[in-house]
Amino acid sequence: MRVLLQRVKKASVKIDGEIVGKISEGIVLLVGFRDSDTEKDIEFLVDKCVNLRIHNDLEGKMNISTFEQNKEILVVSQFTLYGDAKKGRRPGFIEAARPEKAEKLYEKFVELTKKSKLKVETGKFGAEMLVEILNDGPVTLMLESEFENEKN
Repeated sequence: MRVLLQRVKKASVKIDGEIVGKISEGIVLLVGFRDSDTEKDIEFLVDKCVNLRIHNDLEGKMNISTFEQNKEILVVSQFTLYGDAKKGRRPGFIEAARPEKAEKLYEKFVELTKKSKLKVETGKFGAEMLVEILNDGPVTLMLESEFENEKN
């Protein structure tokens, strides 16, 4: 499982011109899944994302978590995180989970993220979305479940 985390000043998701998810300061989580991902992967990465110390303290050091600052979270499904562009000019997505499995994993990810009691907004799984992100810093981190390497 992969999560591309971005610290943001604000972010939103539009579908067919309508805003379906919108946050102010916090993090955007673009999440991608493989068929082999489990709830254990999801639990690990939700905890990592919510508690990762990426917000600045009074001295300007990244030392405070999203949870500690009561920031907001926008979660967007992103199967292209498993795109493989090593060969040719068109990426392949063979590693990405099939949509039926990925949707269930995505819903579980959102459910567990909401248990943080922070404001959590989402896009819509499988939809064509316009995601607007005002990256803060910029701070962008690629996170993978600790179990990823065990599966290879």
